[in-house]
Amino acid sequence: MSGSAYVEAEIASQPGTWRRAAALAAGPTGSLLPKKGERVAVVGCGTSLYMAQAYAVLREEAGLGDTDAFAASEFPFGRAYDRVVALSRSGTTTEVLELLQRLKGRTPTVAVIADPNTPAPELAEATIVLDFADERSVVQTRFATTALTLFRAHVAAQSGTAFDLEKIVADAERCVTEPLPEAILDKTQFAFLGRGWTIGLANEAGLKMTEASLTWTQSYPAMEYRHGPISIASPGTVTWMLGTAPRGLAEQVQATGGQWLDPADGRDPLAELIRVQRLAVALGGRKGLEVDNPRNLTRSIILSEV
Repeated sequence: MSGSAYVEAEIASQPGTWRRAAALAAGPTGSLLPKKGERVAVVGCGTSLYMAQAYAVLREEAGLGDTDAFAASEFPFGRAYDRVVALSRSGTTTEVLELLQRLKGRTPTVAVIADPNTPAPELAEATIVLDFADERSVVQTRFATTALTLFRAHVAAQSGTAFDLEKIVADAERCVTEPLPEAILDKTQFAFLGRGWTIGLANEAGLKMTEASLTWTQSYPAMEYRHGPISIASPGTVTWMLGTAPRGLAEQVQATGGQWLDPADGRDPLAELIRVQRLAVALGGRKGLEVDNPRNLTRSIILSEV
């Protein structure tokens, strides 16, 4: 079995899991998520934190209520929230369980998890189980993007904003199958940029490249890249925009000799993240890494008893 036996199939399955998640948002599952007007915090760790960041921006920009995102370990208990959404693939992450335990009976919580046979459902007021998006690989891909698709569909339904599921899925299918640009396979440094909700995607892109391929990466809000980080751009680097780039930034990066990538054809930014996932796996494979089981990582980070 190759070093990426599971994760490649899990990446390829995302168009299908996104469809299922969007359908859930319109039914009873959607009623468990925050209601319009509620003040909400969304928490997670690692990849889940970055999906929380994206969801928080989408919800607030849609006019559904103040929404903050925090690492579960850094939740501000001095602030009042109407509801806390905790995202955890495993349902066993130490910081998430500790947070749910402290909020139990004080603040309504909803846990979004992949495995119901874990402590999270006992601690959360409500639980959403996305077991069809669970993964065998330690490297998290489809669970995170499926959860974010659930959130996106729910935000759109509550706010009346656009959510073209057919286009998003079609974009994802293309990103699963189209060849990766050969030129980027030999690059050694990557910077990922986002704006608004896609800043969370850029952060996740950097994490995926780091853990799956041990590649040097950065991530920034796109406009901040010009304020110093662009100094690293050179013929050996790639600057990858997730979403619509600020005017003139592509030209400034190209002037350094560095390579610029973006979804120039207007494809959905979450679909574009699939290309980053595939690149991370491809680079890890080229380095002979066990991509499904990155060094020093486990499926769930359990630090202590809750």
